[in-house]
Amino acid sequence: QVQLVESGGGLAQPGGSLRLSCTASGFTLDDYSIGWFRQAPGKEREGVSCVSWHDRLRYYKNFVKGRFTISRDNAKNTVYLQMNNLKPEDTAVYYCAREGPLSYSGCNAGAMNYWGKGTLVTVSS
Repeated sequence: QVQLVESGGGLAQPGGSLRLSCTASGFTLDDYSIGWFRQAPGKEREGVSCVSWHDRLRYYKNFVKGRFTISRDNAKNTVYLQMNNLKPEDTAVYYCAREGPLSYSGCNAGAMNYWGKGTLVTVSS
């Protein structure tokens, strides 16, 4: 069955870095756009970054532009989110999600039909 498993979360200091991985199984990643979303305590879930199925389009929310980089390795069925210069406000559970085949919504959560269980990122000194 379709599964998305996030890993790489943990504790980082302000200004530090983490790399999140989203490993897919049960389907071939090549035909699917993948997004990273996050939800902080007491806040709504928000889109962070998404990459199109053909890898030609990337979306970054304003608050992560210049700090986060999304990439995909279809051979490893994995999408990464490199997070640099982390800030305390980046603290959240990070989820990856998949759209339908051969579609790209530009990080619309409503367009995602499968979600991982999330990985916690805590940024604190």
